[in-house]
Amino acid sequence: MSVLRAWVILISVATSSMTAQTPQSGTPSAGGPATRPDMVAVGTIVWLSSEIMFFAGLFAMYFTIRAVAPEIWAENTEMLDVPFALANTTILVISSVWCQLGVFKAEQGIPSRTGRLMEFGKWGMREWYVLTYLFGATFIAGQVYEYANLIREGVTLSSSPYGSVFYMTTGFHGLHVAGGLIAFLLIIGRSFTAKRYTHAQATGAVVTSYYWHFVDVVWVALFLTIYVVQ
Repeated sequence: MSVLRAWVILISVATSSMTAQTPQSGTPSAGGPATRPDMVAVGTIVWLSSEIMFFAGLFAMYFTIRAVAPEIWAENTEMLDVPFALANTTILVISSVWCQLGVFKAEQGIPSRTGRLMEFGKWGMREWYVLTYLFGATFIAGQVYEYANLIREGVTLSSSPYGSVFYMTTGFHGLHVAGGLIAFLLIIGRSFTAKRYTHAQATGAVVTSYYWHFVDVVWVALFLTIYVVQ
């Protein structure tokens, strides 16, 4: 239910200004940058605070079962591919950098590039968000690949308490990442269809970045817990 609620809220935020217009040429709008938080941004932060409690419950479940059955942890953690998980984590963390660069452009009222494609300094929000999407999708693909390898090794959702808690914690996070990718597609698509870039559209891009940074931080905590501390 928490994941479904997260998707509904995030998509609602991303589409809240669907009727706003964006310049096709990628030139900054005359309305000024969107730098002040509004009720949508504040509401998103409050909602993300509730999501912290959801993931706190997953962490509590992980450590409780680990304390009860440490021998199962010793047996199953040997099958984890830590270097691969580290590389996948790096991809997700870097995606937050691209996302924030897109936020800077959204705040400046620059929805799309004002120069050539390879002139990265002239990229707008759209280009940085496309790059963020690609990195996020790569992370999800890497997670699916890791799941396939673990299943071949016999670590499944029903094989042991470790398998259950591993797939529940990482799987719920993966669903949250997928929700973020959907929001990015909506933000990117709106930048193509609208004729004028408004404050409301910039706010949608900014609050989506709040969510993306949140799932990144949660994953770093999961990575340290599952792959480092074990």
